[in-house]
Amino acid sequence: MPPRALRPVGVALVDKPAGPSSFALVAALRRRTGARTGHTGTLDPFATGLLVLLSGAATRLAPCFSGLDKRYLTDVDLTATTSTGDPEGEVVERHEPLAGADLEGALAGLRGDVELPIPAASAVKVGGERAYRLARRGVAVEMPLRRSHVYRLEVVSATGSSLRLSLHVSAGTYVRAVAAALGGHCTSLRRTAVGPFDVDEAQAVESAPLVSAATALERLPAGAAERVPAAVRAGVLALEAQR
Repeated sequence: MPPRALRPVGVALVDKPAGPSSFALVAALRRRTGARTGHTGTLDPFATGLLVLLSGAATRLAPCFSGLDKRYLTDVDLTATTSTGDPEGEVVERHEPLAGADLEGALAGLRGDVELPIPAASAVKVGGERAYRLARRGVAVEMPLRRSHVYRLEVVSATGSSLRLSLHVSAGTYVRAVAAALGGHCTSLRRTAVGPFDVDEAQAVESAPLVSAATALERLPAGAAERVPAAVRAGVLALEAQR
């Protein structure tokens, strides 16, 4: 890859629409800048909200951003589970929705440290192959559990058998797994924040400006920047300073 592909250096805060994959937006930014481009965590095609994309040499800083906590809004249909945990999958089971004390108990059990199965329609490898590829072929596998932390899980509104939930979770938490634990599936999902970065700062990929990598690093919580060696960070910032 030619040296020019290391610039422009920066961080793009993109508001992803429903439909395209996260990788399609990575490719769109790459076409716009002509630089190597990466992501710090993807969203499913049906989901919307904040994607933090890295341009040029800033791709070397990905570990600084990939471990940040996340915030989401999701609508959950409590009457059915699906094969993917979202509206794109096939209905696996229909049932009466949790309500009253049963629902409150289930929500309480999903706060704090939780251990939930990773959704079958995920990029996690099972036996050396991506789980979503196995799911597409109809191969049933026992998905591994993932431990994560739910800092906050609140009911924003309830309409019939549907809940709107607000979540603040650690990196690696699958909101679809939370919905499945409630006996339902996500019908919408919007990521509203990644660490200190808010979706209100984001724009469409075609117009999102590149935030200075130096500025972005300064906003990170204590210890996050140290996930990348100081020499690497200094090299990125030196490239960014070149005009």
